[in-house]
Amino acid sequence: MLSFLFSFIVWDPSPMILESFDRFRWYGFLFALGFIISQQIMVYFFKKEGKDPALVDKLTIYMVLATIIGARLGHVLFYEPEKYLGNPIDIFKIWEGGLASHGAAISLPIALWLYSKRNQGQRYLWVVDRIVIVTAMTGALIRMGNLMNSEIGGKDTNSDTGIVYARDTEEILSRLRVPIESIEAYKPTDRDAELKGTGIVPVNFDVVITKGNYTKKSLESILSQDIKYALTEFNSSKEFLAEPLNTPLQLDIKEQASNYHVTVKTFGRVKYPTQIYEAVTYFLIFLLLLSLWQCYKSKLPEGLLFGLFFILVFGMRFVWEFFKENQVDFEESMQWNMGQLLSIPLVILGLVMVIRALKKGSPQID
Repeated sequence: MLSFLFSFIVWDPSPMILESFDRFRWYGFLFALGFIISQQIMVYFFKKEGKDPALVDKLTIYMVLATIIGARLGHVLFYEPEKYLGNPIDIFKIWEGGLASHGAAISLPIALWLYSKRNQGQRYLWVVDRIVIVTAMTGALIRMGNLMNSEIGGKDTNSDTGIVYARDTEEILSRLRVPIESIEAYKPTDRDAELKGTGIVPVNFDVVITKGNYTKKSLESILSQDIKYALTEFNSSKEFLAEPLNTPLQLDIKEQASNYHVTVKTFGRVKYPTQIYEAVTYFLIFLLLLSLWQCYKSKLPEGLLFGLFFILVFGMRFVWEFFKENQVDFEESMQWNMGQLLSIPLVILGLVMVIRALKKGSPQID
């Protein structure tokens, strides 16, 4: 049992919820779900503290727009400015990916300041103290969306504990010049002897190919060359797999009535599941902030939850970045990556907010 818990898993879910509807994806669904749940929790906060819950609809609009715009601009400016400023129209192609939480962390407080100015009885720090509670929960859901996309993964663990990302390789194999019916990556049960504790682990791909006019011999000739190339020459294959360069491909072909069942035996690189680390961390922060609000509500010094959120979320973000792969090439030459550098001022801001809140004490009552 323990060996199972501390062993690797092969991860290859489709990022699409419905294969027939390409735009209906787990990431977008979980992103939207975070805002839907956040809205309902904010309604609960408003009712409990005698505020008009009808204002939550307007507040949600500010939250959604600030998060999307800020996160997109954050990615554009902090990570890939040359790419997007050279072709500005691509900035609007959010569906292609590229959101940075640090950008949202900057834009959201600004948007909430505008909201509080335009709505009487909505003190700025009172609002942001409640918003950060649900933001932590939404952050956890977004990281699970990243996991379903097999993106923002970790570095090699150099052990047999962790996660092997196989989705990109499945997509590469799906473009082979043969009629493919299905592809599935999995952890083989008969190759335990090949585990060496180095982080290079056995992984199998089962490929079902329509028989057509192919003979077993002709198919083997094609696949031996094409699959070997796919497993060794693509950047994603080099990142996630460890197929030996100078040995023949381990290939087993079984002929069936209408198709061939091909088993490819290769090796994967075990990575840290950093999306899970962050998701769990953010959810625990959500529970902590929610518990503080539940226990003390109006007795909490204004700005305290806001400060704690910045300290905890971006403090832990700084830590987890040590285990994550860099997002862009220029980070390779940096001692700390961009995610860490952007987290430092936000943690400092959080410390200032906490000290200020504790000095000021309990808020005034409307």
